[in-house]
This record gives sequence, C-alpha cells and structure tokens, in this order.
Amino acid sequence: MQPAQAENVKNEKMQNILGTVGIEVARDSASLPFEKYIVKRIALDNKGNERTDVNAFDIELKKELKKPVAEQAFPLYVADVEGSKYYIVPLRGKGLWDAIWGYVALKEDVNTIKGAVFDHKAETPGLGAEITQAWFKESFTDEKIMGESGTFVGVDVFKGYQGGDNKDDNAVDAISGATITGDGVTKMISERLVNYLPYFKNNTNVKVASN
Repeated sequence: MQPAQAENVKNEKMQNILGTVGIEVARDSASLPFEKYIVKRIALDNKGNERTDVNAFDIELKKELKKPVAEQAFPLYVADVEGSKYYIVPLRGKGLWDAIWGYVALKEDVNTIKGAVFDHKAETPGLGAEITQAWFKESFTDEKIMGESGTFVGVDVFKGYQGGDNKDDNAVDAISGATITGDGVTKMISERLVNYLPYFKNNTNVKVASN
C-alpha cells in the first residue's frame, strides 16, 4: 500500500470513530480532533484484560476474525466530549456480497448507543449499501444493547419493525429489500460487543450481567 493510501485509510478510520460521538470532521482534518477527544486506546483479550503486546489502533479486525476468539485482540476507544465519556467499539461482519464494518459508541452506562457508523465493500446500491446513509445510522441513536433483565441482547435490524420511536426494544427498522445485509449488521453488533462485556463489568461503575 502506498504511503498516501495508508494515510487516507488512517484518517478515515479516525474520522469514523469521531463520527460515532458527534464530532464531524473532514477526513484530512481528523488527526487533531482525534487526539483531543479520544483519551484512551485499549487492546483487550476476550476476557476483558488489557493487552500490552499490540497497539489498539493497529488492530485489523479482518485479520483478527480469522483467529479463534480466545486469540483475538479487541480494540476499544474511550472518548471524552465536553465531560461525557463514551466507549467506541469497532465492528466487522459479512453482508450479502462481502464484508461490512463500522463503529458503535456507547454512553457511560455501556447500554445506550450514542452513535454508529457503517460501511461496506460491495453491497447493492439502493439496497444493502443504504447502511451508510444517515437515516439508517441515526436509527441506532439511543437504542439499548441490554434487555430488561440487564443481560446483553444487542440490536436487531428487524424487517417489518413496528416499534416507531421506541428506544427500549433493542430493535431498529431494516432496509427494504436488504434483509441479508441487515442480518449481517445485527450479527456483527452482537458478536463483537459481547466480547467487551467482561471489560465493562470490571472497569465501569455500571452493573453488567454476565451472559
């Protein structure tokens, strides 16, 4: 990869991470805001322990997902925006045709979603590719990832959703004609976030149930 391409990838990554907490910046201007608002970058194992053998920002989920879960590294970013703390988790999964990925930011209660960003490699324009659109990303804002009992359930991208503005039902409306892509978003949120529960349980003041 050429140096200019690598720099663009790095800047876009910072831009997307910032976007989950409401900091909208141009790709080429992402570095300084990233250093300002992202106050911690942590690499974890699947038991919630911090790893010192790897730089969180350098972790590539594409490569990690080829390993057994027990051998994977899980990057976590902690943001401080005007005194509010957010935990940002990178996501990666599979859509209809190829990889999908993104980031989701949790508020300090590690239950409520502050914001989400999604992207894809080859989803169909007008269908699965709609995961990049503002209306779809914004539907995740204030959704909960825990159920009423406090156990982790994730967020279901649900075809035929009738919940309106209900933010406590762990579900959002699917994209018409893109069921498989929506199922991929559901699955990657569930499969990635569950690995962070041990860390949240041991390192926040929030009671997080063990699954």
